[in-house]
Amino acid sequence: MLNIVLVEPEIPQNCGNIARTCAATRSRLHLVRPLGFDISEKAVRRAGLDYWHMVDLTVYDDLDHFFSLHPQPDVWLATTKAPRDYSQAQFSPDCWLMFGKETAGLPEWLREKYRSRCIRIPMREDARSLNLANSVAVLTYEALKQNGFPGLSGAGSMAAEP
Repeated sequence: MLNIVLVEPEIPQNCGNIARTCAATRSRLHLVRPLGFDISEKAVRRAGLDYWHMVDLTVYDDLDHFFSLHPQPDVWLATTKAPRDYSQAQFSPDCWLMFGKETAGLPEWLREKYRSRCIRIPMREDARSLNLANSVAVLTYEALKQNGFPGLSGAGSMAAEP
């Protein structure tokens, strides 16, 4: 199962959209604190996230906590600073796609530690970055595509003959 890791996410709407992508794709969502929003049951209910029960969620106190539980993850780091684009990566079915906070991205020490696993989404040079939720969706579906969309429907209702 694909793993989506958000390191110190700040914007609740992005996290909500990413959680919906995880629910729709059967991907696990991992959140690394501090979070810029409340994910208590009351807050989630108030936000109307009717798919939240479909999200396989784990929350970590910090990156040290994350790596203590997952010491050698098959991790890919999404960063605009990466030397290669995501089409050059070969994603395993249970890899970890890691994304940094909206205002600062992933910490430099982490990017250096996993330098060979840093990937970017191509875009024009004068654009700062894509929205975090969009970036997660792009890489999630690429990883799922490379692995044959495991556990997902390959056809809509129009596929049935009339």
